Amino acid sequence: MEEALARILLAEDDHSLRNFLAVALQRAGHEVRAVDDGLAAADALEQGGFDLLLADVVMPGLDGIELARRAGKQYPNIKIMFITGFAAVAMSARSAPPKGARVLSKPFHLRELVGQVESFLAA
Repeated sequence: MEEALARILLAEDDHSLRNFLAVALQRAGHEVRAVDDGLAAADALEQGGFDLLLADVVMPGLDGIELARRAGKQYPNIKIMFITGFAAVAMSARSAPPKGARVLSKPFHLRELVGQVESFLAA
């Protein structure tokens, strides 16, 4: 079995979207741990070893911005990418994403997501 290209923690509260994203990333060769909210993602982060946190901005329990802040403090080398349909609202100055984070606005094509993830990981 081939080694995964990257270990990705996917935090998305929409069940269908989470499954589509996880499958697309797995087919591209990545190892994906998919969880349904920010609190579950924070728990998964405790185990470490992730190359990328791919998180929705608006989630129950713990939003993606706070999750990313925690991840960045705990693992300074983790890359952070947000997927959101509310970019303009969620990315206000008060809740600015961590430095170096990327934002992919919904709707997007799965190929676009995979391409964005791979270029971000390669950067």
